[in-house]
Amino acid sequence: MRRGFTLIEILVVVVVMGILAAFAMLKYSNTREQAYLAAMKSDLRNLAIGEEAFFNDSAHYTLSLAAMNNLTPTSGVTLTVNEATAVGWSATAASANTYQKCYLFSGSASAVGSATVEGSISCS
Repeated sequence: MRRGFTLIEILVVVVVMGILAAFAMLKYSNTREQAYLAAMKSDLRNLAIGEEAFFNDSAHYTLSLAAMNNLTPTSGVTLTVNEATAVGWSATAASANTYQKCYLFSGSASAVGSATVEGSISCS
């Protein structure tokens, strides 16, 4: 009667576990990337609401996040208002956790980054 496992059986189990772990890590990495992009998009949507509220009060857009009821971006996200005039604005969101950036513009402001449609957030 045989007892225990052979070296080949143990190696097969280790290889299968390694393959499963690799798939899990790829899925986890992709999920994290999507979460960072979602945070940047959410911050840009909040910025758009803040810009429009500021415009309703002042008849022009602003470069200042503080002027928009102290709009604070998500931790790790940097919001930059690139252009703000009486007729439009553009903004960029960047995260310290990903190489991608998200862009948004409104009105007759210059298109920024990969954003080509007014009011539509684009990430690249």
